Amino acid sequence: MRGPLDGLRIVEIAGLGPTPFAAMTLADMGAEVIRIERPGNRHLLGLGYDILNRGRGFVALDLKSEEGCGIARRLILRADGLIEGMRPGAMERLGLGPDDFQENPRLVYGRMTGWGQSGPLAQSAGHDITYIALSGALHAIGPAERPVPPLNLLGDFGGGAMYLAFGMVCAFLEAARSGKGQVVDAAISDGTAHLMAMIQAMAAGRLWRDAREANILDGAAPFYGTYACKCGGFLAVGAIEAKFWVEFLVRIGLDAGALPDQMDRSRWPDLRVAVAGRIAEKTRDEWAALLEGTDACAAPVLTIAEAPDHAHNRARSTYLRHEGVTQPAPAPRLGRTPGRIADGSQAVPLAPADVLKNWGA
Repeated sequence: MRGPLDGLRIVEIAGLGPTPFAAMTLADMGAEVIRIERPGNRHLLGLGYDILNRGRGFVALDLKSEEGCGIARRLILRADGLIEGMRPGAMERLGLGPDDFQENPRLVYGRMTGWGQSGPLAQSAGHDITYIALSGALHAIGPAERPVPPLNLLGDFGGGAMYLAFGMVCAFLEAARSGKGQVVDAAISDGTAHLMAMIQAMAAGRLWRDAREANILDGAAPFYGTYACKCGGFLAVGAIEAKFWVEFLVRIGLDAGALPDQMDRSRWPDLRVAVAGRIAEKTRDEWAALLEGTDACAAPVLTIAEAPDHAHNRARSTYLRHEGVTQPAPAPRLGRTPGRIADGSQAVPLAPADVLKNWGA
């Protein structure tokens, strides 16, 4: 069964983080993606196999040479889309900017940056943590004492790569109607701000304090947070609704009637102490056995190594083995045209002549 993006051809200019993740996501869904790497390029982290580069092959081209740039140009002229993550203006200086492909009017030109193609910070370097800092998101995450970066999931992958992939699919759909491609300007700072829509709404409605550990969803509420268990592991609790909170308390052996009201913020510290004391009496896995599969809205906090072996993840094949590496399966799941990981060596480059022939370039 072919994926929903089967038939689309995309050229990817090799990059870091959000750029390959967006390309991986599109390749998982059936697009044929060819990555262009510098000759002799070494992986920044020293990985022999990078999950973000799965499902597609690559050609080694020096884009600063006339020959390499010429081959890239021929491929892009035959492509439906292009993904690049250079600073604004870099592709134009190579002669590979959007305006250099008028002969391919349907080209969807995906641009991934931290700050966007315009604005006073557009030419500045940065990383996930700096991009999410300007959206208000970083300020809201972590203990009261200081903000804590949520890995690089929120910016690079959530606010960046997924918005680039979504934007490109939108542009592909529109190009099918109009016959015209367009530039997709995906900025991590923009995407992260967009992800903050619900929190912005809560703040506007005076339901969110602009501080950490002071709100329902940031760890302050005793019914939405983590608790240490007897074994040193943790239990995650998300029993926001009153009926779920009561069920949680009953199942852990506490009397809801004898405890402070769930929504009395002044008593949250007392309520947390009571719950924490009870959770500390059993191990994480003992609590999981009692609570999983119920409406108590609780789950064990698994490590990266443990997650693939959880019964639910095994039943749904959430993780799989590909080329000897355990990795997340393509997502989301489509009933009729599901995604899959295509073949593609990360060690041996494709011959440019073969790719050009295959693409009719």
